[in-house]
Amino acid sequence: MAYSSIVKPSDYFNTKLYTGTGSSNAITGVGFQPDFTWIKSRDSGEANILTDAVRGATKTLSSNNTDAETTVDQDLTAFGSDGFTVGTNNRVNKSSDNMVSWNWKAGGAGSSNTDGSITSTVSVSTTSGFSIVKYTGNGTGGATIGHGLGAVPAQIVVKGTSRAESWEVYNKNLDPSNASYMRWDSTQASAGSSYWNSTSPTSSVFTVNSAGGVNASGIEYVAYCFSEIKGYSKIGAYIGNGVDANGTFVYLGFKPALVIFKNRATAGTDWYMYDNKRGGPVAGVYGNNNKYFLEVNSAGTEGNESFHLLSNGFKCKITNNFQNEANIPFIYMAFAEEPLVANSGTDGVPATAR
Repeated sequence: MAYSSIVKPSDYFNTKLYTGTGSSNAITGVGFQPDFTWIKSRDSGEANILTDAVRGATKTLSSNNTDAETTVDQDLTAFGSDGFTVGTNNRVNKSSDNMVSWNWKAGGAGSSNTDGSITSTVSVSTTSGFSIVKYTGNGTGGATIGHGLGAVPAQIVVKGTSRAESWEVYNKNLDPSNASYMRWDSTQASAGSSYWNSTSPTSSVFTVNSAGGVNASGIEYVAYCFSEIKGYSKIGAYIGNGVDANGTFVYLGFKPALVIFKNRATAGTDWYMYDNKRGGPVAGVYGNNNKYFLEVNSAGTEGNESFHLLSNGFKCKITNNFQNEANIPFIYMAFAEEPLVANSGTDGVPATAR
């Protein structure tokens, strides 16, 4: 049985749907002031737009390309106590488009962290295991950067912001020697690299080499760091079974609100995103139990496949190599809609079922 220190996961992560208006639009109902907001049009081929409170509102990155950060006064224009405001740009607010936003709470604009050899600015929620880290590279192999989590991160995503760089992904399940990486902006399989200096992250810092993707001298970077919180988040791996009718089941210990995953061995496969707010078509391509998905690495419109969000995990009910290729490893990151149990003390007690 999974226990959680978080009784209400939507206080820390929440998916918010809205309809674009084409004019300045205050989005409310997130349930908290987000520190990291990811926006995508479901209906149009517009970029994924990622904004955080450390870099600042109007500072835009896109997960589906390598572009440097740009200042855009008509994307996400402000964070608010219960949501955010978007401007007139189609990619965040196209008139009549169905839009989705994924929102995480950290710790506001952040503060200085001197745990590593490179001083960083860190916004963190140790309760939910999420931090936003901003730093300037020094070009030195073995440099360390403080992340503020107080726990070992299971996934770290680093992006150079002051010039074009890929989104470099560390995941604890890729390689026990920490010599592999993946990229959010790419369909490539995992590849060997010394980005992480073949060094495991600790509860206070992560380590990088001198490569341009993570630590070029004078280049600014942002890192999104995630540690696992039992009953709220899980960062893991599974092996596809290639079966439609009884596809791979992945136990999480909670009902998922968001699952992001990718085939780590087969090139040409996308990063899929499923959430609990976007349903599925009555009769989709693969039947009546389909879910809508979007892709981290693509500006494409919403598609649908047979994928089930369950009370204690998720199930892939399709044979394709994007989510259930037989005998192939996948990595995933998931966040809870509801824990199976919640915690009122050190070890946790059963929660009220919802």
